[in-house]
Amino acid sequence: MPRPAPLSNASTGSYPRFDTQLTPRTPHSRAGRAEEAYTAAELEQVDFDDDDNYSSVVQQQQAPLLSSSASDSFPATTGYRSRGDDFDAHAPKRTGLTTDKILSRLPLALYSSVAAVLLVLVFFSLREPEALKKYVGVTTNVSESEAAGDLEVMPTSTMPTSTPIQQQQPPPNIILISYENYTSFPLDPLEYRAECLKMDSGIRAQTPYWGTDKSGMYYDVLHVDEQVGYEASPDESSICSRTMTYQLDGWAGLLTDLALMAQVAALARERNATFFVDDRFWNRGKWSDYFEDVQAGQPGPEPGCRPPPPEEFVACPRTARHWLMNSRTARHHLDHDFMEHYADPYGHNLNRMKPFYEFGFKSFSETIRPNAQTAQLIQSARQELSEKVTAHYRNPRSDDGTPMGYLAVHIRRGDRKPTWRLPYGQNYIALSEYVDAVVQSWTRLGLEMSPSNDERLVQPFVYIASDSPEAANEFASSFSPDRVFSLSASESEELRGLASPGEYFQDAWKDLDEQVRVKATRGMVVDFAVLSGTWASDDDITPDGTVCTVSSVVCRAAAFGLGWNRSFGELDQMGMIDQEHMRWVDVDTKARVLPAWEAYRGDTYFLRPRPWLTCRQHPDSRVYTPVQSQSSLSETAPVR
Repeated sequence: MPRPAPLSNASTGSYPRFDTQLTPRTPHSRAGRAEEAYTAAELEQVDFDDDDNYSSVVQQQQAPLLSSSASDSFPATTGYRSRGDDFDAHAPKRTGLTTDKILSRLPLALYSSVAAVLLVLVFFSLREPEALKKYVGVTTNVSESEAAGDLEVMPTSTMPTSTPIQQQQPPPNIILISYENYTSFPLDPLEYRAECLKMDSGIRAQTPYWGTDKSGMYYDVLHVDEQVGYEASPDESSICSRTMTYQLDGWAGLLTDLALMAQVAALARERNATFFVDDRFWNRGKWSDYFEDVQAGQPGPEPGCRPPPPEEFVACPRTARHWLMNSRTARHHLDHDFMEHYADPYGHNLNRMKPFYEFGFKSFSETIRPNAQTAQLIQSARQELSEKVTAHYRNPRSDDGTPMGYLAVHIRRGDRKPTWRLPYGQNYIALSEYVDAVVQSWTRLGLEMSPSNDERLVQPFVYIASDSPEAANEFASSFSPDRVFSLSASESEELRGLASPGEYFQDAWKDLDEQVRVKATRGMVVDFAVLSGTWASDDDITPDGTVCTVSSVVCRAAAFGLGWNRSFGELDQMGMIDQEHMRWVDVDTKARVLPAWEAYRGDTYFLRPRPWLTCRQHPDSRVYTPVQSQSSLSETAPVR
């Protein structure tokens, strides 16, 4: 069989026709020209009779697929259509900046330089404001020591002209706290909170509640009476050696402030410090509008000493010589460490809380006391209540003439939601819960029997205090009018004017008229006294029990007036409330949360949750349900 002839690209024979043509594979061959294809105008100029006709299918396949760069079919130029027809890949590259480039980038460089200079000036003004003023030629009426950051503001009365104060280095164990960025003192509550956040930022080693870290260093500011050359004016008393101050700021409800203040006053007694109250930022008026000077009941270890200059107040740490606390910084101090340090280490549940109860009980008895005007209003309310109770029962309870008592009810509305979960669509605890608690407590405590022992049942008499007039009226409708009393129902026009004007919302409180705020605050003090029996003498009528919701600080603080044993009964070794004899009745959690009582709110912004906060099964519940906190550590509505 003859051997077939080899294929030849030079064959001039006809090429079979195909429906499709083959695509060249090399971009630089003349047959390919992948990125330099002919345009329509170029194809019109091509000689189709030439054997190199590119448009011929036969020619495309007769030309070699891989041509040498030296062949005629290799393109003469190496340009790329994507870079322009005149691009030469072998041409030398131009480097360096041209005049056009420099001029085009000059504005950007100028703006960047100006921004950098401004940034440096801003940073310098924050760190060294006085030095910056000196450089720019601004003069101030402060001394050189003040400009250097030694003292922000110093009263002129403490600076004798004969003996100038010299700059003094702090003690070796003191790390100075800089307040050089502030111009007015005392700082407002949010500024003190910012300082505490800076102090507590990052990971800090565990230290004792009143101790320092392992280095033994303390944080504090310089004190004017420790400066070389300081001499007090002859008509001034000396500055207290150590102070603790509670700052009233208006960010919290009245009883929230009082409950926190009671704990700080107790710490001042324990740490041998003088206790003060600062009301410069209070939106309820002045402390003296309602209460006595705290120095009257708690003079401290140095009676008559004066508070420090306001620039020496330190919110954090608490170990500073002149410590100040408010409702915004309380979370940094009355926290888990505070509870662990002062709670009864051998007690369980409510027994662990007794030291804090004793703190608050003594503070409300000795330190936080109403002034003469407020005390007179409280006495007037108690006297009118006693007359109504006596007229209702007609018979004395005992031979000494003491009349039958009453049950007090506090109904909180406004921005205070219950702690325990409620049925869907219900925002507040139903008023029927309060009514049932009053009736059951009256029977449980044996108050329903007539004092004359004639087996006649005696109906309960109720004192109502509420921030909601509508809720108070609705609750009173469940009883006959002669068995209910409140400030709004008083015969005294002055007492009626102290009744709550409406539901209490902390966010809207600051927008009320000042006189309205003062009257509402004084009315709350009177309500609290009658609700709890606080500040009562031996001859005053006091409640036989108080029905309230533990979500309100008014309810928690009411236990101070009732007394420990009267409030919770005889506690067993496990610290459980005596359900048969307790007179502090919570219709919110109903003792399903342990501990059932705390001296102050444990689930609002100023305190962290308790590690021992547990739940137990209530007789009315078949499941263990944790408390649903209504707030977090962020900003929440404080309670009244």
